[in-house]
Amino acid sequence: MRGVRWRRIASQIGRSVAVWAVSTVTMLVLAVLLPDFQLQSADGDSATRIAVAAACGAGAFGILSAVVWPLLVRLLLLVPALVLGLLVFFLNGSLLLLALRINPSGRGEAAPETAVIVAAVMSAVASATGAALAVRDDEAYRRRLHRLATRSRRARPPCPTAPGLVCVQLDGVGHDVLTDAVRKGLMPTVARWLSADDGAPRAADGARPTADGTRPAADGRPPAADRARPAGPSHRLTPWRTDWSSQTGASQLGILHGSTFDVPAFRWYEKDRGEVMVCNRPTSAVELQRRAVRHTGDGGLLAVDGASRGNLFSGGAGEQALVLSIATRRRGRANRSRAGYFAYFSDPANAVRTALSFVAEVAREIGESTRARLRGQRPRVGRGGLYPLVRAFATVVERDVVVAAVMGDMLAGRTAVYADLVAYDEVAHHSGPRSRDAEKVLRRLDRSLALLERVAEHAPRPYRIVVLSDHGQSPGETFRARYGLTLGDLVRAGCGLHVPRRAERTRSGAEARAAVRAALRRPVEESAAHRTASRGPEPIVLASGNLGLVSFPDVPHRMTKEEIDARHPALLSTLANHPGVGFLLVRSEQHDGVVLGAYGAEIPLAALDDEPGPLACFGPGAADAVRRTHSFPHTADIMVNSAHDPADGEVLAFEEQIGSHGGLGGAQSHPFLLSPHDLSAPAPDGEPLTGAEHIHRVLRRWLGELNGPQVPLMTDTDTDTGTDTDAGTGTDTDTEEERAA
Repeated sequence: MRGVRWRRIASQIGRSVAVWAVSTVTMLVLAVLLPDFQLQSADGDSATRIAVAAACGAGAFGILSAVVWPLLVRLLLLVPALVLGLLVFFLNGSLLLLALRINPSGRGEAAPETAVIVAAVMSAVASATGAALAVRDDEAYRRRLHRLATRSRRARPPCPTAPGLVCVQLDGVGHDVLTDAVRKGLMPTVARWLSADDGAPRAADGARPTADGTRPAADGRPPAADRARPAGPSHRLTPWRTDWSSQTGASQLGILHGSTFDVPAFRWYEKDRGEVMVCNRPTSAVELQRRAVRHTGDGGLLAVDGASRGNLFSGGAGEQALVLSIATRRRGRANRSRAGYFAYFSDPANAVRTALSFVAEVAREIGESTRARLRGQRPRVGRGGLYPLVRAFATVVERDVVVAAVMGDMLAGRTAVYADLVAYDEVAHHSGPRSRDAEKVLRRLDRSLALLERVAEHAPRPYRIVVLSDHGQSPGETFRARYGLTLGDLVRAGCGLHVPRRAERTRSGAEARAAVRAALRRPVEESAAHRTASRGPEPIVLASGNLGLVSFPDVPHRMTKEEIDARHPALLSTLANHPGVGFLLVRSEQHDGVVLGAYGAEIPLAALDDEPGPLACFGPGAADAVRRTHSFPHTADIMVNSAHDPADGEVLAFEEQIGSHGGLGGAQSHPFLLSPHDLSAPAPDGEPLTGAEHIHRVLRRWLGELNGPQVPLMTDTDTDTGTDTDAGTGTDTDTEEERAA
């Protein structure tokens, strides 16, 4: 045992010396290339003295980076995340200047701006060298990964031996997109997971034999030799169907908190409060999470030793990073949303690598959008302004920080982790769901999954990795591009109101934009004037992908078809007969609710199963989804779903997006669930997975299989009614949820 310890110490010393030597050479090369960086006196020195100066400077810089740097980052955690990322370069340069000043050789000086460059290059080279040496030694690799781990909890109980559950959400990746990416070889990790089941016999409990024919240990963790095998566990791919509101706000609220009740769209107007709710606005996210907790009577999927990373909602987790529903809260000791940034930026090389990738991604987006414009690509939306920066944040910064946080959670042995990677969704909105841009993002997401799989081999407990999406995306040009007017213009025309000559663009519902604002501590997307709508007679028209919502704020209740016809006789027929509109949902005094279509089609909700009418082209489940939304208290006066072409799956977005989601039609309603065979089947053969609440119950069941009963499961009755399951429990849970977040 003593010999092993000494070999480990010798190995560590050898790696440190190697990194020091490479850093010294790097400093010498930079001194030659950069005129403002000197390692010799004005009178000149011998090569030996210059080398000694470089070695001393590199050693001092390495020690300062290892000792002082984490303390500086911790002190700066109260600044906005993106500002912290930029400060990394200046602080790193300051450490280099300090290292040159305390250099025992008495040599070395650099201009401040040059010091920033030298420090960045040296940090990147030292990190790359250390990583290259560490991967040859599993124990060293594990220690290196531990430096990225979140250290929010100073003391944790001994790690359980039962497997943990890691859920990675690939935002916006539809079932069809994933299967095509696997077929094209874009996602080799997912392809390997799906093809790993080679027909090997399984035991009664579903466990597969290990490589040497033995069974896994009692805790489900295979022997070390088998864990080192590159092949991952075999997974199953299961499609599922969203509700009518096929967007992250509804789906993620349902997955994490078990309720999508009264979330009719991405944004909607609530007459009783006189306010527009927007799922990616932090204040709205807080309210939606509070309502879900009150409605279900429990704290969320992640309430037991969980971590929430990059999500709109907390899921009841005690550990959170980039969670929108806590973005408005005052930073303090109890607020751990910044922990992911500390885990990531505690290594200055991470900031260097991310910054370089960020710049490369901005350049890539500018080049790709320019190419699309020159080729006259159709459909196309504007990709200028700040969009290249938003895309780079989603595909680089958000991905890197979230993946690093999940790595830390796994190395810390947390029981349940849920993380959202928004990269594909952001790019597909503007480039198209099957564009070359989107395919490149899928490649990088697959590499992130491979990294998490590798980290799981070094975690203190086994993990089951589940990959899922919250919705898909449907292609198609925008309503405005095809018809020259927005849905708001069409509504105003049907009401006999003035239509502006130049149509205004609608806001994008992309999640990444809100994440950027939260990282900059400017999380409120819209001004108070936009949030609190006027109660005048003019209608409020909102867009959620290819779903439109029309509300009349001066009428306190949800208007009926008869009331709308009496007030605006031409409105409903104007909308229903427009070629860009698929169907309308309105309340009816005679039939409770009706679906309206072209040529006077009017189908009561109760008769949709026998006579689907305008819903026929939207596939099975459309009638149930429409009926459920009709039951929500805050459903708009008029719900408008765009036209859908089943032949090519296209829809017409009411927002400026050529890949959209939010309503019915096409791939947007068909996300996926990729789960290990070690877990029970998501649903019995032939039974469809319908709605995010169903996915929540499946994940709950899996957590129970792995770790015993969690917080109480909800029944179908609890999630389908509009009343609280237990008012007293709901009130108490609100307090617990507030404390946990």
